[in-house]
Amino acid sequence: MTEDLRKQIDKVFGYKTWAIQKKVDTLLEMDCNLYTNLGTDSSKTERRNAHSISSYIYRKISELSPIDGYLLKAWFKNNVPTIDD
Repeated sequence: MTEDLRKQIDKVFGYKTWAIQKKVDTLLEMDCNLYTNLGTDSSKTERRNAHSISSYIYRKISELSPIDGYLLKAWFKNNVPTIDD
């Protein structure tokens, strides 16, 4: 699943006909779905994978729109609980 999701992220990132904002919105929607699918019964491995993919999404957003990426990374670093919480 992780590799499939990364391929989808790269695919969205590589679209030539989409505006930057549409790419960013789609990547954020993918991130939202990722965390929405986590539940209280999710294992630490599943949470770590979600965190890893989310970081990958934010890196891609940073490449598309440095300002948006910077703001998202700053928020993510300060507000997302650690895996052990």
